[in-house]
Amino acid sequence: MGSRRTGAGEVSYPCQQTSTEPRLPIRVVLADDHAVVRKGIREFLEDDPDIVVVGEARDGQETLRLIDELRPSVAVVDIQMPAMTGIEATRQIKSAFQEVRVLVLTAYEDDPYVFALLRAGADGYLLKSADPDDLVRAVKAIASGGKVLDPAVAARVVAQVTSGKPAAALNQVEPISQRELGVLRLAGQGRTNKAIGLELGISDRTVQGHLANIYGKLGVSSRTEAVTKALQLGWIVLEG
Repeated sequence: MGSRRTGAGEVSYPCQQTSTEPRLPIRVVLADDHAVVRKGIREFLEDDPDIVVVGEARDGQETLRLIDELRPSVAVVDIQMPAMTGIEATRQIKSAFQEVRVLVLTAYEDDPYVFALLRAGADGYLLKSADPDDLVRAVKAIASGGKVLDPAVAARVVAQVTSGKPAAALNQVEPISQRELGVLRLAGQGRTNKAIGLELGISDRTVQGHLANIYGKLGVSSRTEAVTKALQLGWIVLEG
């Protein structure tokens, strides 16, 4: 097992075996709603001759379409994206394209996001503060069948597992805030993100962020699942 030490900890990667056969490049699809971020990630990855970015997506739905069309080895996805969050996109990728490996690359290290993505089947979780070399190594490790966790994330996962209650850590239902509850109630009425934002006086992007946080806390990956679970918990009541 090889490793690279950072200031926050150590990221481990599977050892690379040498071969005389020519290696095919690792085909990657990037998913992030910021074009500048995608450009930077693409440049970092394609500095390595073993990696080629075959497509870029601006939202979760486009990510699924490109994966179906291009069949990459790895999908590098953000969490908060329009149309479909990275949580839901990961769940659908792992369900429909089992051969595609998923690396979550995000600025969020909150526990609800981490555990929601691990439940959804993510093969790696890396923070955007990681070094470019760590990003390249993570893509290669995941493509070869390994798992990668950012040191800051890994420390908390280990803490949960070693607490003696790993199942509870992965399946706990955390309380949601009053603002999140308001978003959830309006989502249960079939309102769009834009309509919810207008009702609550917030942007539709903020609504998307609240929904992503709700998904993480409830351990679900879609609006329908969130509303259904909230109904089961008695948090909301659908008006007739």
